[in-house]
Amino acid sequence: MACRLSSYGLEHSSFINGLIGSMLRKSCPVLTHIKVRTHMCRRFKSKKSKDTLSSVIQPITIKPATKNADDINIGEELTGTIRKENLVKLLSQFHSREEVKKLAFMNGLDNNLFYKAFLSFREFCIKSEQLPVDLHIVFSDILQGSGHVDDIFPYFLKHSYEMFPHLESMEDLKKISDLRYPANWYPEARSIQRKFIFHAGPTNSGKTFHALEKLIKAESGIYCGPLKLLASEVYHKCNQAGTPCDLVTGEERRFASSDETPSAHVACTVEMASLTTQYDVAVIDEIQMIRDQQRGWAWTRAVLGLYAKEIHVCGEASSIDLIKEIALTTGEEVEVCRYKRLTNLTFLDYPVGKFENVRAGDCIVCFSKNDIYYVTRQLEQLGKECAVIYGSLPPTTKLAQSSKFNDVSSSCKVMVATDAIGMGLNLAIKRVVFYSVMKPMLNEKGEREMDLISTSQALQIAGRAGRFNTAYQHGEVTTFYAKDLNILKDIIQQHIEPITQGGLHPTADQIELFAYHLPKATLSNLIEIFELSCALDKNMFFMCKMDDFKFLADMIQHVPLPLRVRYVFCCAPISVKQPFSCTMFLQFARRFSRNEPLTLDWLCQRLGWPLRAAGNLTELVHLECVFDVLDLYLWLSYRFPDMFPDAGLVRELQCELDLMIQQGVSNLVQLVKSQQSGQMDINEEEFEMKTRSNRGLRKKPLEEEIQSSRLEQKDALRENKAAEKLSQKLIDQGLVDRDTLDKLKAEWKLELEGRLGSDWPKQTGE
Repeated sequence: MACRLSSYGLEHSSFINGLIGSMLRKSCPVLTHIKVRTHMCRRFKSKKSKDTLSSVIQPITIKPATKNADDINIGEELTGTIRKENLVKLLSQFHSREEVKKLAFMNGLDNNLFYKAFLSFREFCIKSEQLPVDLHIVFSDILQGSGHVDDIFPYFLKHSYEMFPHLESMEDLKKISDLRYPANWYPEARSIQRKFIFHAGPTNSGKTFHALEKLIKAESGIYCGPLKLLASEVYHKCNQAGTPCDLVTGEERRFASSDETPSAHVACTVEMASLTTQYDVAVIDEIQMIRDQQRGWAWTRAVLGLYAKEIHVCGEASSIDLIKEIALTTGEEVEVCRYKRLTNLTFLDYPVGKFENVRAGDCIVCFSKNDIYYVTRQLEQLGKECAVIYGSLPPTTKLAQSSKFNDVSSSCKVMVATDAIGMGLNLAIKRVVFYSVMKPMLNEKGEREMDLISTSQALQIAGRAGRFNTAYQHGEVTTFYAKDLNILKDIIQQHIEPITQGGLHPTADQIELFAYHLPKATLSNLIEIFELSCALDKNMFFMCKMDDFKFLADMIQHVPLPLRVRYVFCCAPISVKQPFSCTMFLQFARRFSRNEPLTLDWLCQRLGWPLRAAGNLTELVHLECVFDVLDLYLWLSYRFPDMFPDAGLVRELQCELDLMIQQGVSNLVQLVKSQQSGQMDINEEEFEMKTRSNRGLRKKPLEEEIQSSRLEQKDALRENKAAEKLSQKLIDQGLVDRDTLDKLKAEWKLELEGRLGSDWPKQTGE
């Protein structure tokens, strides 16, 4: 059913979830109050959709043959007319033969593809005004007893290959998607003998400092970091030390020399590292990010491909074995340098308990924006001025907030932040306070769910307390709530699991080769086919998740763009959680496709510039989205400078906007007060997360609960009636048959039964 609905463009619609929910409630009254949890990723797929390659192959429609120009049916003149009912019987016999199915399987048609191909072939044969001459003669011979039903197979196979072109080129596709030897992709790196020096240690151990010392003293070098903030910090540090260094990020290029001559040293984000320029020394920071489900490929690429004689790798010791394994495949040496923390870190035996106990030098770490807003308001009501840092803030705003917190003469002595402080910011924190130990995370199915932070995450965040050479060299760590204290201690005492795999992903060249063999496939579909057909060494590598890429590819699929341009657009750094950002992304693609330059005037019109200062939280979030759109413009301007000609002016616009965002963050408490309760739609994580302010709400009286339950049952009854009409409409339109509908109900009932336990009817009195 999912396949048929997807062909009608319904797979991304909430309509599906509503329909299924209504059908479930109708068949299972107990489920009236249970919300069916939907996948976080926006591409609805059935459970089996990722099991086989055939499930993602999009068939090419083959239209029935029409009469020729001379209006002469040669096959009919030679052998006579074939009655349609005889043709249907003959095709049914062909379909039911096990020998035919075995032959089809040997030629790449599994049960799924065989069924689809047969339906198409049967429709072609029955609805064609005249059949191809040779096929007409074969049918006639079989009907007259001078042929066998298996004689149809060559024509069926030819039809199948036209319908599924990947079948003819499967060997080529497997060669293109062979990722078992990624080291061979980088001939420059393989042409020299490289050496790895692994600097392993916890936060504040000086591991990166020692690596940068080697970088600064080298004749040439490159620094690869996970964030623009880190790359910018190294850029400034090198230039201050007298070593000219350039800065390269996805959105920005800065040169050390005034005439913009490239320097021998460069600090960049890891994705922007050049693999064809030779360096004496390279530094890869935060190597544990190699396991990241979205960005891990960039670290793998740097480890395998950097064209440098000496590569200094910095990060957790959990990555040592993986780097050694990778180096073994390339015949390279790995030297390990271990470091201990330079300052003391104490995990306290008591929680903070209440906001009155928050003191100077504290950093309260939250994992939701709603918690950030609530905690900030509570603290400032007590007269405690706060610096605020969270992930979606512009880098300069984060730096401004950290500077305010670090300034000993400032009245701001407390910080409220997300785990964005874990990397890229130098903060003088005395005590890290975990406001929660639960964090929204992606599970293996791509769903968002609340889970305990990992040992690695806990230590990374906790390690920000007690920084070397600051006023607070002795760090402390605790929780806000007493119930989380023992949980945190259990987490940090766990052994950090060794990292055994690095990420990989397909390149633009590989996807272009796929497109050559599958010219009718969409970019999103090409990625899906690649993911399912690729071969890789699972002992060392995994395929990075490309859900956001596919989401963007589907969004602009209808926009006429060359494949390479489409691929570049879909690699753009954009939050798919923000409707405004996605809308602007689509407008960029449309204007680009018309070959119309995206000028500053056009951009300002679309953004409604000039913008006003944020008056509430919703407006602040919108300003952050606009900043991301300007980042997107700058990112694309370095890939397509002719089509994005006003990068310099847009950067000036961004600086102005940055000041507005800084002002909004400084007045965050006032924005919280101004935000109407009915407008608190700031949830960017796409699932409900209750704030701490709701903890004290009393439960409804029994009478209210009963009345509420009755109202919900009435609503459910109305939904069931609507679902009946809707289900019947789907059946009448041929989108789904009654048997499929009943099977779908049964499948979802079994799935929910599995989630709730085998005795779920008993638990609810049903």
